[in-house]
Amino acid sequence: MQATISIPQHWDYPRFALEQRTQDGIILGFYYYPNGTELAEQFDDGWRYVLMPNKNSDELFHFQESQIKPLSPQELFSQIRAEIDFYQSQIAILQQQLAAITGGSTNG
Repeated sequence: MQATISIPQHWDYPRFALEQRTQDGIILGFYYYPNGTELAEQFDDGWRYVLMPNKNSDELFHFQESQIKPLSPQELFSQIRAEIDFYQSQIAILQQQLAAITGGSTNG
């Protein structure tokens, strides 16, 4: 079942999506400061995003929507390709380990 998020009609729609890759990291969450609230008066209204610089980080950063720099299609392609290559090499290593413990048969 896919989770859904309801956004009030009088709010702007967020420009970025959950798990979207950006130049500053991956978007893990977002929140909204509605116009006319104390937080919006203090920090400006609009969307704020929570980003993790990389999947091995324990740091989180908070950005206003205007501060987020999206990746170019080439940068996004390059990142995804590198991740695919990494996981394919991990699969090959695991297959070799499995073959070693099963005597060459990987059918179980």
